[in-house]
This record gives sequence, structure tokens and C-alpha cells, in this order.
Amino acid sequence: MKKYGTMTLLFISMAFLLLSCSAVSQSAAPKAVEKYLQALVAEDANRLSVLVCKDFEQQARLELDSFIGVKASLKDMKCSQSGTDGDVALVACNGSIVATYNNEQQELPLAGRIYRVVMEGGDWLVCGYQ
Repeated sequence: MKKYGTMTLLFISMAFLLLSCSAVSQSAAPKAVEKYLQALVAEDANRLSVLVCKDFEQQARLELDSFIGVKASLKDMKCSQSGTDGDVALVACNGSIVATYNNEQQELPLAGRIYRVVMEGGDWLVCGYQ
């Protein structure tokens, strides 16, 4: 009887371990998008290049160029995983980018764009959007 109790405890422990690993994995993809957006508004090309996959790097640099000379910040940003597409995590964000140029403020909503995030080399990387 003691053997079954030990086996049950071991099984329950393993289940909790697997569930906690899954939660960490799911929360890491949205964090990657948040870091990408932070690097974008900070105009940090070096940081941006390590947060995106190779196939998206040129597009990310073009997006970064659009913020050169503009004071930008993130307002109420919150990203969460909205689904998957095979090995790709789909991430949606709320909030906005507030861009100021010549004392004129413009709010660019983050909603409506679904980011494609992939696992490469042990890191979640932004690899485009839909």
C-alpha cells in the first residue's frame, strides 16, 4: 500500500512540474514581443537584432527606422499568447505606442496585429506578424 502512495505522490509531482514548465513556455513568447516593442521605441538596433529571427531582421530594422527622430513610448502595453500555428506562437498585444514629433502626439494602437514568435536557439524570437 505504501508503494502506491509513493507512486501517486511521484505522479502528482511530475504533473505539477509539467504544468509549470508549460506556463513558463507560454508566458515567454509574449515577453519576447514586449521586449521587441520596448527596443523599437527605444531605437535600440543592437537589442532589436537579438530579439528577432533572421528572416524578420530586415523588416524589423525598417520599422525601427520609422521611429528615428521621434520620441516614442509604450502606453498600457500588455501582450498575451492568442494561439499557435504549428511551432509558432501567436501573440496579441493591447495598449499603444505614443509617438511625439514636433510637439504633436500620435497614438498608434497595438491591437489588431498578431505577432508570430518562434523558438530558435533556446530563445523566443519575433518572426513577423499577420
